[in-house]
Amino acid sequence: MSPENIVNLKLHPIHDGRFTKSCKDQFDKTGALVMEHFLSADTVGFLQNEAREVRPLAFFCHQNHNVYLLDSDRSFPKEHIRNLEQVSDKGCVPHDQIPDDSPLRTLYEWSDFRLFLESVLDVPVFPYADTLSSININYYEKGQQLGWHYDNASFAITLMLKAPKAGGEFEYLEKVRNQEAGEQGYEDTAAVIKGNLKPKKLEMGDGSLVLFRGRNSLHRVAPVVSDATRILVTLNFNTEPGVMLSELARTTFFGRIA
Repeated sequence: MSPENIVNLKLHPIHDGRFTKSCKDQFDKTGALVMEHFLSADTVGFLQNEAREVRPLAFFCHQNHNVYLLDSDRSFPKEHIRNLEQVSDKGCVPHDQIPDDSPLRTLYEWSDFRLFLESVLDVPVFPYADTLSSININYYEKGQQLGWHYDNASFAITLMLKAPKAGGEFEYLEKVRNQEAGEQGYEDTAAVIKGNLKPKKLEMGDGSLVLFRGRNSLHRVAPVVSDATRILVTLNFNTEPGVMLSELARTTFFGRIA
């Protein structure tokens, strides 16, 4: 499948400078960009079937973590938001188990797509140097979720392949903390998690491309309620070449380091 047939270029003309600028303007303003129907209908159907076929290869993990994805700080009480545990559980098929002829690989490696990403993100993008981390297919089955957290990376790029019928919403609140200034936003972070501050929801249908800045925006994937699995692809890039995901992270997410 050629890249021009993978992407719905009539709706998302990524080669058009004016279109790219409008995407960048929105992303800079809100920290989130949802491109509905980015993938062609044929591509969505093909990738949904492919994801079901490789599902038996997925490694499922369960994690307890705090929202800052750091070790506990004993200078704070256990129930303080700095240490309060969240739960994440999902399955993941890593890069090396995605078929060589998959449209996911074609899109990820397409130079025009990378140029579009670089223009919107305003940074260079490079694939991971390890064999597991660049493209991941993630499965959230009934009752599974991605707990509240802040990202360590400055941006995330995802493709929604199959939204669940109930639950599994992407919830977030932007600019809750300011990591660069050392302000952790404990009060507002706690207010969101305790239900005293209402988060926003980012709607994304099947075939959507989503760019999101999660370093200072608190976010989660709510528990899936329906029997239908939530299937999401992460397209993972770095701003420098030669970077590998840590061995601890690879063991946690993939069950192996290579």
